[in-house]
Amino acid sequence: EPRALDDLLGIRELLSPAECAILAETRAAFDAEIRPLVAEHWRAGTFPSELPAILARLGVLGAPAAGRSSLLRGLLHAELARVDASCSTFLGVHGELCLSAVERYGSPEAQAALLPGLRELSLVGAFALTEPEHGSDISRAMGAAAVRDGDDWVLHGVKRWIGNGTIADVVLVWARDQADGSVLGFLVPGDAAGLSRTLIEDKISLRIVQNADLVLDGVRVPESRRLPGVRGFGDVAELLTASRVWVAWQTLGLQLAAYDHALRYARERSQFGQPIGGFQLVQQKLVRILENVTASLAVLAQLARLQDEGRVRSEQAALAKASGSARMRESVALARELFGGNGIVQESGIARVFADAEALYTYEGSHDINTLLVGRAITGISAF
Repeated sequence: EPRALDDLLGIRELLSPAECAILAETRAAFDAEIRPLVAEHWRAGTFPSELPAILARLGVLGAPAAGRSSLLRGLLHAELARVDASCSTFLGVHGELCLSAVERYGSPEAQAALLPGLRELSLVGAFALTEPEHGSDISRAMGAAAVRDGDDWVLHGVKRWIGNGTIADVVLVWARDQADGSVLGFLVPGDAAGLSRTLIEDKISLRIVQNADLVLDGVRVPESRRLPGVRGFGDVAELLTASRVWVAWQTLGLQLAAYDHALRYARERSQFGQPIGGFQLVQQKLVRILENVTASLAVLAQLARLQDEGRVRSEQAALAKASGSARMRESVALARELFGGNGIVQESGIARVFADAEALYTYEGSHDINTLLVGRAITGISAF
């Protein structure tokens, strides 16, 4: 069984026995209930409407609230990404970005109205930060504008690449206050007047994720739906630090998926009269993937310990995301290479993993930007 050999250092043994049982049960449920949905929806670029209810029933969002460790939380994200990166992205955007922001920064009125539904996934959240002309430089050049008008705010602007954008019931929109230039967050209903949402089509990666272009044309939002705990972009950056940790776990999940596919194929595929897993160069590829998995898992286990202690710094999250992305890119390429020509056919499974890795390499801070965040921390000089 390939999965018996994916943790040579025994890092999962850091979990409590109860957490080990939760991880095993949830992983089995991901395999049984989510994996069968993936191939057709990925091919069609559609979203499985049953996914939120499945994730809600499995209690994946409840891991922190139930007193479970950050290591378990991360491993659950990795196991979901191991099944499908798009489904993992849906959950992360909803939980690690939108839900976490409401919990941390929302007004009492907004928390009372929205948190129950967001926690149960009867409401779906989105996080609207990136814009068509501004991604890496969004903190300095955000174009979306907010103007106070009595008890309301009026929002204008355009956002792009917004995960869950077309299906979200609640869209957390970031805009610059025209009075003082500060960045503020607003909880906008998905059906708000003046908000239009257009699906971004023809993607080659994360095809199940419903990414959208959003146009805000005079969208009115009451003051109670502004996030009063947000004082500027520094608060957004705190959310992004936590989110980068989640995406680092996703990169581990795709490496595990690559390992699963490659090891199974190496055992099943025969050439020259024997399974290809018996050839030295094939074993070298398998071991290199496992080296990447092991190194990534070790980094993330330490980061989970820091999370439990409440002392993760932005450069630590950036290092995990950058290094995990690089190892992931190599791992999925090696696995696809091992499949030969069969690896470019969607039916193989590895083709989807290979394609999805490109999105993870890019989002939540590109590989280069995360590298430069670490570079700034170690030199004291900003290169961007």
